[in-house]
Amino acid sequence: MKPVLLITGGSSGIGAACADIAAARGYDIALNYRSSTADAEAVAGRCRAAGADVLLCQADVADPDAITAMYAQIDDHFGRLNALINNAGIVDQTAKLVDMDYARLDRMFRVNVIGAMLVAKEAVLRMQAAGQGGAIVNISSAAARLGSGNQYVDYAASKAAIDCFTKGLSDEVAADNIRVMAVRPGLIETELHAKGGEPGRADRLAHTVPMKRKGSAAEVATAIMWLVSDEAGYVTGSTLDVTGGR
Repeated sequence: MKPVLLITGGSSGIGAACADIAAARGYDIALNYRSSTADAEAVAGRCRAAGADVLLCQADVADPDAITAMYAQIDDHFGRLNALINNAGIVDQTAKLVDMDYARLDRMFRVNVIGAMLVAKEAVLRMQAAGQGGAIVNISSAAARLGSGNQYVDYAASKAAIDCFTKGLSDEVAADNIRVMAVRPGLIETELHAKGGEPGRADRLAHTVPMKRKGSAAEVATAIMWLVSDEAGYVTGSTLDVTGGR
């Protein structure tokens, strides 16, 4: 029986790259997305061609009811969950704190923090009930260390919360053989920069990275999938930078 992996925010970028690797490595996949149906279907098509059973789960992780409905789909279709890549997240237009309003901050933390915590909660409940352990990888950001002043301190703060949550949850569930880790991507070529109003940001700042280049979604996904795998069986509570040294 193949292990089942839930990937949130799986229609593009790092989530989609994780799905491609997971399918090639023998996972069945619950692929969550919010609105990009065509992109999600394209990822699912590639994964099915690689032999994976893929369940598409449309849900906004900012909505607790949508999270409940997503897990009901997974329960009905697979009846198990072995791993979670907690990847769904948002960024907003670059701005200073003095120009951010309540609505922006509320949405940022509902998606990036509360949503991620609720998704992890439901995964833990299923892993504990099955008694077989599992793996959760939360996607943080180098912004959690850098602060991202004059860019998006709200995003950076939300990812710092994910770092703290990762360590705390890992301590809570380690005795259940559930491992909880985080990955902090650095300057990676994904659609995230365009969503922040700077589509050329990765190229513009590549010279500031010690390795003098931007990273790829596949490079981050490879690190994530190692943490998910049994090869990382004695790793929990850790946060791994994939930043080119930045």
